[in-house]
Amino acid sequence: MDYDLNKGAGGGVRMGMIVLRTDETLEFEARQVLAGRDAQLLHSRIPNQNEVSPETLAEMERALPTAAGLLPDGLAAIGYGCTSAATVIGEDAVARAIQVAQAGVPVTNPISAVKAALEALGARRIAMVTPYVPSVTAPMIALLAQGGIEVVREISFGEGDDRRVARIAPHSTRAAMLEAGRDDGVDAVFASCTNLQTFPVIELVETELGLPVVTSNQALLWHMLRLAGAQAQGWGPGRLFCL
Repeated sequence: MDYDLNKGAGGGVRMGMIVLRTDETLEFEARQVLAGRDAQLLHSRIPNQNEVSPETLAEMERALPTAAGLLPDGLAAIGYGCTSAATVIGEDAVARAIQVAQAGVPVTNPISAVKAALEALGARRIAMVTPYVPSVTAPMIALLAQGGIEVVREISFGEGDDRRVARIAPHSTRAAMLEAGRDDGVDAVFASCTNLQTFPVIELVETELGLPVVTSNQALLWHMLRLAGAQAQGWGPGRLFCL
């Protein structure tokens, strides 16, 4: 019997995402952005340790080509879903490792996406909220500084177990974002970590502070859609998705 072909389930732009074994939030928040849209997001998982430290984060570099190779061919963009590991491994090293298996596909990660988002919003002095221990936060602050972004206030939950990060209630993150964002001279608030639940509070915090909010998952999805050539205004929460 004859049959017809289409663009695949979901149609439209096809993207890939490499998600940490311990991450329970990124895929959930991604569905909120892409539900009902002309887009398809395909996932692969990468092994990681429960403990979040520079040493355990760096271990993922070796597994990136294998994780990327489990994604289908013909993707318009691939995102690696770990802000802290992309910082430790290096943005360019992450892209090279993924492109070993997915040659020529544009690659991004949350820290690269956040830098692009802050530039698009015109934000140079930020407040930052993280779940991390200090040894993980410090390299991120240094990397942002290299790109001309000053962290004028930082609040962390000091949590080293990524499984517990996934359980931090959004109202706790909202309280930290409000406290950090009230410092003088802050242009935007950045909440880091793909496992941190932020989508329920992004627009609430923006309204209360009168400032844009950028989060790891929000920025990553926004940047992936841009790299893929999608017109995604209004797809996700916050001022970023109005650009």
